[in-house]
Amino acid sequence: MWTLRGQQVQIPTHGQDERAYGIGAVNYYTGETVMITREHTCKVDIDDLLRALLAHHAQGTIYLAWDNSYTHFGGDIDTILKEANGRLVLLYLPTYSPWLNPIEMLWRSMRYGVTHCELFETIDDLEAAFLDYFATTPKEMVLSMIGSKAA
Repeated sequence: MWTLRGQQVQIPTHGQDERAYGIGAVNYYTGETVMITREHTCKVDIDDLLRALLAHHAQGTIYLAWDNSYTHFGGDIDTILKEANGRLVLLYLPTYSPWLNPIEMLWRSMRYGVTHCELFETIDDLEAAFLDYFATTPKEMVLSMIGSKAA
C-alpha cells in the first residue's frame, strides 16, 4: 500500500465484527476429522463437539486429549460422559503445553491454507472455507501434519 506523505492510509473493511470459531478433533491413527463451527466457544459448543464425536464413532472407545481451557469443564460434559457409558475418555494435557496436542499443528496449517492473506465477503464464506479445508485435505497429509506415527 502507499499513500501521500502526511496522509493516513485508508483500508476498506466490511465494518462488521462477526466472528466464527472452528471446534474439532482429529483421529491420531486415521487422520479423520470432526469439525463444527459456532459463533462463540463456550461450554455448550464443546458439548456439541463431544456429541458429534460420539455420533461419528458409533462404536468403540474414544480417547480425547485436550487442554485445560475453561470451556472443557462444566456444562453438560459430565452428563455426556455418563451417557457415553465409558466410550468417551477425556485425557487432560498439562497446562500451557500445545506441543502435546496434535490438533494444534492442524490448526496452524488450516490458518495458513484458509485464512492467511484472505478476506472473506461473509462469515458464511469463511465457515465454508474452513469446513472445506478439512473435507478435502487427504488423510495422509493430516497424519503427517499432526506427526502421527501412522503416516
